[in-house]
Amino acid sequence: MNFEGKVALVTGGTSGIGQETAIQFAKAGAQVVLAGRRAELGEAVAASINNDGGDACFVQTDVTQEDQVKRLVDETVARCGRLDIAFNNAGIESGGPVTEFNADEYRRVFDINVLGVFLSQKYEIPAMLASGGGVIINTTSILGHIAVPGASIYNASKHAVEGITKTTALELADQGIRVNSVAPGATATDMIDRFAGDEGSEGRQQLASLHPMGRFAESKEIAAAVLYLASDAASFTTGISLPVDGGFLAK
Repeated sequence: MNFEGKVALVTGGTSGIGQETAIQFAKAGAQVVLAGRRAELGEAVAASINNDGGDACFVQTDVTQEDQVKRLVDETVARCGRLDIAFNNAGIESGGPVTEFNADEYRRVFDINVLGVFLSQKYEIPAMLASGGGVIINTTSILGHIAVPGASIYNASKHAVEGITKTTALELADQGIRVNSVAPGATATDMIDRFAGDEGSEGRQQLASLHPMGRFAESKEIAAAVLYLASDAASFTTGISLPVDGGFLAK
């Protein structure tokens, strides 16, 4: 896929799926702006991309803070001249019985997973319209399609992002902006380490076994789906959620 002349913004770009997607966009020729809260990691990812011949920069951003999200988009346009692609990927996991959560935990998960997507789209859309259109991809999850015990707040947040994605896609369908989501199954990242335990743990093995292919996704496999949705190959695709789940949702 060729993204020469395109500008791609990736939130949650300091590790995991976001980091790999930023790398793949850069390899395909895009100018990449990656965002996240962890400045040291973000600067290291951008430096690695640049050392490999790509074009990337890092803007430290907390997606729950509207002023920071606005600054992120403004700096992207100031540096690169436009915004063509946005991968709204920042998110956190959460697990446990619903009765064990409190309102603060609920707000923390929804602020990052849902408010972060809302604020990102709020400022990305005008920037895209100013340059003739673009593509937005939001990260949801297979848990945005189904429910599992012990993940009620996370489930609810990802269902909410699916709703935002579909509604925004309909609002923008005739304005040159496509909006889709990618719904990963369990993916081998630091998030899954926190949620399911270290390599070889019983919880990790059980989670992998729920996927018909018998393993976790690799970040590069999710990144490939994002690049497809961002590409001209998906030019008539909007308002969908693309599962990349090793067959999980087919059961």
